[in-house]
Amino acid sequence: MSLRILITNDDGVDAPGIAVMREIAAQLSDDVWVVAPDGNQSGAAHRFTFGRELRLEERRLRTYAVHGGSPADCVVAGMTHLCTDKLPGLVLSGVNNGQNLGDIINCSGTAAGAREGTLQGALGIALSQAVDYERGRDVIWDNARRFGAELVRGILKQAQGRETYFNVNFPHCLPEEVSGIRVVGAQRFSRSPMRYYQSDNPGNFFIAIPETPTPLDHARDFHILHHENAVTVTPLSLQHSDMATVGRLDGKLVLGTE
Repeated sequence: MSLRILITNDDGVDAPGIAVMREIAAQLSDDVWVVAPDGNQSGAAHRFTFGRELRLEERRLRTYAVHGGSPADCVVAGMTHLCTDKLPGLVLSGVNNGQNLGDIINCSGTAAGAREGTLQGALGIALSQAVDYERGRDVIWDNARRFGAELVRGILKQAQGRETYFNVNFPHCLPEEVSGIRVVGAQRFSRSPMRYYQSDNPGNFFIAIPETPTPLDHARDFHILHHENAVTVTPLSLQHSDMATVGRLDGKLVLGTE
């Protein structure tokens, strides 16, 4: 029986990256569904749209747009409504226009799509294609196309259980310049890279990432993607609890001692 794959993204159902993801998924299965936002939801993180109606629009066979919805909303609609006859075993989120690295994973709608997929019982993998922002925002999808299906097959083979989802980034270089695949941790910055950024319009501003915080750990995803031209794979846990601190503080925080 063919693996059922659910695709989502945060760039929107009409984004070029979702067409690239279709190409990747088609090499893995003939049972591929797409449920994605009707427009750009970059930076939406794991937001759910509570208290406001959403609308599901069928664009074509097994392809749906969720009007006003986040990537997490889309995965829920796919997993708990559209595909209930046979649940997807794999949720692919992306391919994102631009890298998702380090602490930026926390605000990434692409990562959230994969995370919600795993929370729903599938294996979730987020895929992003790096961009050289200093030279513009043009995306070259060659590495995602060349290595995407092979990489997903490898993760499917090696993944164990459903407590881990994966964040993948393809480097901005020619395919023949890719140095390999590195399984690495995400870069922790000393402070959040998000900053207030003044608009040219008086009284208005943006939230932006004007520069990459330094120093960078040479063993983490940020450095390895950009400086070693490697495809980075970062396993991420659904268990957010800091169990070391749980053990250290358990029994030490008590009430009524003053």
